[in-house]
Order: sequence, then structure tokens, then C-alpha cells
Amino acid sequence: MKRHELTDEQWALVEPHLPRSTALTGRPPSDRRTQLNAIFWILCTGAPWRDLPERLGPWQTAYDHFRNWRKSGVFAAIIDALQVKL
Repeated sequence: MKRHELTDEQWALVEPHLPRSTALTGRPPSDRRTQLNAIFWILCTGAPWRDLPERLGPWQTAYDHFRNWRKSGVFAAIIDALQVKL
């Protein structure tokens, strides 16, 4: 496991709060765990979105997920779930 990435235990707590893709056509949806790891990498390092490592996917996809999940309250639900666990 690399730095700033979720462990399996952490992923099990967070995964139920992430929305599933509802698209019926087009590309297959991106891996939600990879996208969340990409967002955490950016937040932990303070790097610009364009400096996201290639192993975490396109920076535009990670940014779109970050923007949409933040706007829809997904991150608030994750924080609430983690606070209950702590």
C-alpha cells in the first residue's frame, strides 16, 4: 500500500457512502476507491490537480468526483461514519 491510500479496513467503512454509477451506456465507471485515493493524495500533499500521479488516473476525473461528491454531501456522510467509528 502506498502513502495516502485507504487500507482495506478504512475502505470497508467508507465504501457504503459512495454513490454508484447510474450510467447505462458509454465507458465503464472509474474505480471509486482509486478516485478516493486520488482525492486524498491531493488533499494530503497540497499538490495541484495536474500533478496527480498517473497510477491514480486522470486528474480531471478525480477532480470531477471530488467536486460532485463534495456538492452532494458524500464527504459529510463519510466524516459522520468515521466519527461514529472513533
